[in-house]
Amino acid sequence: MHASETVEVTGHLIDTGILSRVLDDIREYGGDWVIDRFDVGHEAADLSSATITVTHQDVEALDRLLMRLQTRGVNQVQAGEPDLAPCEVDGVFPDHFYSTTNLATRVRIAGRWVDVENPEMDCGLVVDDSGERPRVYTLPMSDVKAGMQVVCGVSGIRVDVPIMTKAEGSFGFMESDVSSEKPQAVLVRQVADGMREAKTAGKKVLWVGGPGVVHTGAAPAMVALVNAGFVDVLFAGNALATHDIESSLFGTSLGVDLAQGRGVEHGHEHHIRALNTIRKAGSIRAAVDSGVLTGGIMHAMVTGGKSYVLVGSVRDDGPLPDVYTDVLEGQRAMRAHLTGVGFCLMVATMLHSVATGNILPASVPLVCVDINPATVTKLADRGSSQARGIVTDVGLFLEQLAGELVDGYRTARS
Repeated sequence: MHASETVEVTGHLIDTGILSRVLDDIREYGGDWVIDRFDVGHEAADLSSATITVTHQDVEALDRLLMRLQTRGVNQVQAGEPDLAPCEVDGVFPDHFYSTTNLATRVRIAGRWVDVENPEMDCGLVVDDSGERPRVYTLPMSDVKAGMQVVCGVSGIRVDVPIMTKAEGSFGFMESDVSSEKPQAVLVRQVADGMREAKTAGKKVLWVGGPGVVHTGAAPAMVALVNAGFVDVLFAGNALATHDIESSLFGTSLGVDLAQGRGVEHGHEHHIRALNTIRKAGSIRAAVDSGVLTGGIMHAMVTGGKSYVLVGSVRDDGPLPDVYTDVLEGQRAMRAHLTGVGFCLMVATMLHSVATGNILPASVPLVCVDINPATVTKLADRGSSQARGIVTDVGLFLEQLAGELVDGYRTARS
């Protein structure tokens, strides 16, 4: 006995290699396929579509295969209705729960398609029918409670993949996922255009930053971008904030004089003394309000009324009193600040970039900038298919970006 399902997929199937990857996935999962129909677009901008019958010897394995294919934007032709099962234990999904993607998702409830709230990868789908209209939303495993109704299997679910073309704005600027040998000024200008488009649409710009922003001397450029309104939310760790505060208090970053590019006497103490100063004040905001902290990125974020979420790690000194030391609480705080985000720029941090990519919907344009090519490719490898990377020095990139977005910045710095 073989289980089978007919699926369909639409997009730039040939030039993006999607169809090839779909067929490879089927074989990798032990299934087989027959292409029933394949309509190929004639022009470069035309979409192609395919209908495929997928078979497998095992029904449960076919379900897992179909979940995998949905990460490519492949949907069942006859979606049906979802199977629901209650959670029996806090923090544990029912067996065979549907594992979500970060793509726009709909679930068919009582014959009506319901949009899934806050699409996020690697979560479950919770159905709440207690109100006038049913709600479906993603929920991470750690937050699920006993009694919640969770979607199981793949029936009754459709996903939509964003289709990017060169005519659709800033994300047409790179034909490859990672750019290292393309004109830097052009890339910077197109990132700036994406940020302007988000602000014009009333959306927020989310930054994910690492301490390299401070080490490379780019903090003044980022301060200018904060003051100009192009940084609405900042996700970072203890390090960026600590080194930024050290720079403001002592003029050093990890003991290195940022103006001279060399270590200073007793400079190795500066980062821990900076931490102690803020802990004594009670918080970063309290240090700003009391006049202890008078400059830098965190000062600009506080005085500008911007939001920031700092999540720590086992390596942290201190840490700053604002840092979430419980990573689950940190994740919840990050998710709470994603509403209204229309553009995300990640600079000089691998771990926080991957963490943010894991919770961002695929509909949010995402650019990652790092000197290390591995950082900018890891996002796509971890499922953030919308991620585009620029391999370059973060300090130079931010200087150029500030020059594009902030009136008079080039003149003031020259």
